[in-house]
Amino acid sequence: MSAPERIRSIAVHREDVATALEATLRTDRRVVLRVTPPFSGRMRARLHEAGGDPADGSGPGSTRAPLSGVRPDGTIHVDPRDLVADVPPYPEADDTAAAHPDADVGVRRDRHAETVSAWRERARRGVVGSVVLELEAGTRSVDVVALG
Repeated sequence: MSAPERIRSIAVHREDVATALEATLRTDRRVVLRVTPPFSGRMRARLHEAGGDPADGSGPGSTRAPLSGVRPDGTIHVDPRDLVADVPPYPEADDTAAAHPDADVGVRRDRHAETVSAWRERARRGVVGSVVLELEAGTRSVDVVALG
């Protein structure tokens, strides 16, 4: 049996979660963690850029977080916003510049890189212990095993 309902847990790399979250928050791309058949008790989710329809909340430009769950092609997409507790706002370069108005461009660039690095670390540490997936038979909570 390889039905999605068979999944008890998914394994995610913390770095993949941070990368997907950063891309989702910074761009109009929809980056998810994807689990592909055949399904087993514990699955590893991998980075994937997903297409979709912005009108239904599943594609680029969407402001509504799509439900994590089974897609028509049988894969499972997990929105990175569902994988991080208290998603921190992404630090913008303009905010860094405003916080350091007297610094030269090189110093601002370094400070912004440090701020982004700290944001990514917070996102990596914030990976949740479970996530709700929308399956054909209804919603189901599965464990999240964070690697790395």
